[in-house]
Amino acid sequence: MALVIFALRPVAMAQMAVPERLTLMSAVLSRFFLMVWVAIALLLSSGLWMLSITDIHLAAKGWHAMSALGLLMSLIFAHIWFAPFRRLQAAVHACDWPAAGKALGQIHPLVLTNFVLGWLAILAVAVWR
Repeated sequence: MALVIFALRPVAMAQMAVPERLTLMSAVLSRFFLMVWVAIALLLSSGLWMLSITDIHLAAKGWHAMSALGLLMSLIFAHIWFAPFRRLQAAVHACDWPAAGKALGQIHPLVLTNFVLGWLAILAVAVWR
């Protein structure tokens, strides 16, 4: 996420025309989001496994916080995938650049939210052992 948020997006916005930038971001996010689906499956399944091999009542508070934040992040990502990202893809395919820009603008704050939540999950595990 950091690469897209802090490197790719600012450079693309500064150096590329709108159609090329939106086409690039749509293509990059298509590949990236497929990797996110795999990561979600691995993280949720490994988290469930970790909780299943211990008494859930004895698990560290950080594990519970990480689980809750991970589920929230997964729900936010599912919203991104099924709503603004689908609109972005359709708009880019139709060369509707204002609609594509609007959809990408809706994705950005949600990705930033997940970025922050991910760091909070790591902090929760580190602090609440």
